[in-house]
Amino acid sequence: MKTAKPLLAYIEIEPRNAAQATVIWLHGLGASGHDFEPIVPELRLPESLAVRFIFPHAPSIPVTINNGNVMPAWYDIISMSIERELDESQLLASSAAVVSLIERELARGIASDKIVLAGFSQGGAVVYQAALSYDKPLAGLMALSTYFASADTIKFHSANKDLSVLIHHGSRDGVVPELLGQRAADQLQNRGYSVGYKRYSMEHSICPEQIRDISQWLQRVLA
Repeated sequence: MKTAKPLLAYIEIEPRNAAQATVIWLHGLGASGHDFEPIVPELRLPESLAVRFIFPHAPSIPVTINNGNVMPAWYDIISMSIERELDESQLLASSAAVVSLIERELARGIASDKIVLAGFSQGGAVVYQAALSYDKPLAGLMALSTYFASADTIKFHSANKDLSVLIHHGSRDGVVPELLGQRAADQLQNRGYSVGYKRYSMEHSICPEQIRDISQWLQRVLA
């Protein structure tokens, strides 16, 4: 008998009422699940939505672009060129770990189409892979200041061909150039996906206007 692989460590924020929906939100390189935890009250979501938030922690691994120093990362980044050379096997392993969190939510009674995957920067690359290859329909995919690292290798699943995709990017992002966010939007639109794209006058971060827009989008896709 196989032993179940342990879930990622994570922070969980429960709604006041019994959860009816879940947002699984991944942080970026060198951060932790605590990174986006303070945003939850700022979203001001209606209590009737009853959204559970899960913020996983990436494992700590050596990261080549940071001189091999060990830090929280969803995968190793080997080169910071515009094409972003990375360890795809680690990206796929992180995607599989996110899928395990999805499956746990299903077991807890949350319907797949009430689950949103969200990710910032490196975390966004992971949720692109996880959401677009997943075999059950999800509520939405939110990609923040990120890039579609596995665009050339992913096996898209028809279950999520109608997935609502939200892409946000900073016009002054010096870490992940906006060109990469725009490229991801173009790649998905060319495949027939419904993509909402918005740029903000910011660097590699989150801004108040964006939090309001995220709230509106979550309320729409989880209604």
